[in-house]
Amino acid sequence: MATFTAAIVQAHVAASLAEGLEVTRSLTAEAAANGATLVVFPETWLPGYPAWLDVCRDVSLWDHEPTKQAFAHYRSESVDVNDASGAALARIAVEQRVTLVVGVSERVASGPGSGTLYNTLLTYGPDGQLLNHHRKLMPTHTERLVWGQGDSEGLRSVETPVGRVGGLVCWEHWMPLARQALHVAGEDIHVAVWPTVQERHQIASRHYAFEGRCFVLAAGSLMKASSLPPQLERDTARAASDDTLVLSGGSAIIGPDGAYIVPPRFDEPTILLAALDRAQLDAERMTLDVAGHYSRPDAFVFGVTTSPSRTVR
Repeated sequence: MATFTAAIVQAHVAASLAEGLEVTRSLTAEAAANGATLVVFPETWLPGYPAWLDVCRDVSLWDHEPTKQAFAHYRSESVDVNDASGAALARIAVEQRVTLVVGVSERVASGPGSGTLYNTLLTYGPDGQLLNHHRKLMPTHTERLVWGQGDSEGLRSVETPVGRVGGLVCWEHWMPLARQALHVAGEDIHVAVWPTVQERHQIASRHYAFEGRCFVLAAGSLMKASSLPPQLERDTARAASDDTLVLSGGSAIIGPDGAYIVPPRFDEPTILLAALDRAQLDAERMTLDVAGHYSRPDAFVFGVTTSPSRTVR
């Protein structure tokens, strides 16, 4: 399709995975009712970003019982793509006839590595097929207390009714080779998921759009301090009251020239909608195509190891 409507859902994270799936269903339906055929949710939307890593005290202490309890609860609420939670996301895509991209904390039910969580971006087609399963390559700083390293199997773009869709998670946007891998994959639409799309994240998202000559959907969440694990002590400088926003949104839609189509929205729930014209992609690629006429394959050799990592071979 030449023109399509894309949506970013910016909302408060839910109290549980079950509630989060219901909110995902209702907000996807609202976006689809407004014409969206591509619907995007932020980084680890389900069950919510573990902001307690940064705004609670003592979480990095060795053998800290409250932190272990918080992790155990977070793990129990994380998504398993092969169980009912993964099936529920596939049904939402089918029911609303949309391409659905959603960030999740992913758990593995059993077998080798089942004690490890992953920061994952899932892409479902309108037929419910899981088109791409990307695990964040490198958890950032304190995130390494919660998530393991992903692999490059999902470092690609996939064909959808709205065009080729790819995505990266948070600080992967400062990994030049990860960016180049997706530029080579021929994205039309790039999904950039973040906890909050603060200023430096806006810069990275706009740079990605300009460099990749693609539309970028930069998605962030909302979270109040009241959603932090009750057993952890808050840093009062960063979470002064229950109503303090520890995640403040900032979602935006960016064109392939790096300019905002929908400017950032902070501090409030919203569904950002934009009609995107694929002809703009062709116009902007006249001057820059880093995987094509603006590349130098005679001077640079680039490759990606795309096989999944395995604990046992």
